[in-house]
Amino acid sequence: MTDLPGIVVTGGSGRMGQMLINAVQASEACKLVGVLERTGHDWVGQDVGVAMGGVALGVTVSDDPVETFAKAQAIIDFTAPAATIGFAELAAQAHAVHVIGTTGLTDEDIKKLDAAAHHAVIVRAGNMSLGVNLLVQLTKKVAAALDEDFDIEVIEAHHHHKVDAPSGTALMLGEAAAEGRGVSLSDVSDSGRDGITGARTRGDIGFSAIRGGDIVGEHDVLFAAAGERIKLTHIATDRAIFARGALKAAIWGQDKKPGSYDMLDVLGLSEG
Repeated sequence: MTDLPGIVVTGGSGRMGQMLINAVQASEACKLVGVLERTGHDWVGQDVGVAMGGVALGVTVSDDPVETFAKAQAIIDFTAPAATIGFAELAAQAHAVHVIGTTGLTDEDIKKLDAAAHHAVIVRAGNMSLGVNLLVQLTKKVAAALDEDFDIEVIEAHHHHKVDAPSGTALMLGEAAAEGRGVSLSDVSDSGRDGITGARTRGDIGFSAIRGGDIVGEHDVLFAAAGERIKLTHIATDRAIFARGALKAAIWGQDKKPGSYDMLDVLGLSEG
């Protein structure tokens, strides 16, 4: 067990954090060496297993990322943009793989992550599931095959706690569609429809976000033309798929050179 890569989970008390902790504990390919929470959180100082309502796991929840990351070969991070940017620099200093599932990152945030990736492996994806990453590839191929007679709409649905829209996955799909058409998503994105908006602009890629209940994640890419429609769909029913994907990325990154990677690289689907 001692030579297995050690994993630190940030934001351990959250739904994804606890899912990640359970996934690491169930894995025979890695071990849990740290859990991080914000200063003042009532989990800090407790054994994480006890904090989660179970048996002690021998890992104490910390609010000190420097000390915690020093033990790690990989950090799995599904937190918030500001926290993730800070963690990236510290993960690079610790020479640990940084797996990022955080969404809502701005272009400026991503530039900072790219800078950190000069010194460490960063695997970042808006969605860690195999099915979604296959959907990304299919979206790119279908968009490349169809002209602008086909309008493209990305429709996503998530639970009512989600704070960002469009979702990271929806943006991945929009980027794939734009890449397939040979355009920049920033030039054709339409995500702010409300009121009298006028007719749809030819060539735009639209986004619609639904928030409600406990929906884990549903994504449709609709290609609609006069007389016909094509719809590509992925439905997630269990958050564990994201945890398993993140864990796969953390293990995959152990022998890689510093750089920015995504789940297409991890899954061997990258065309680059």
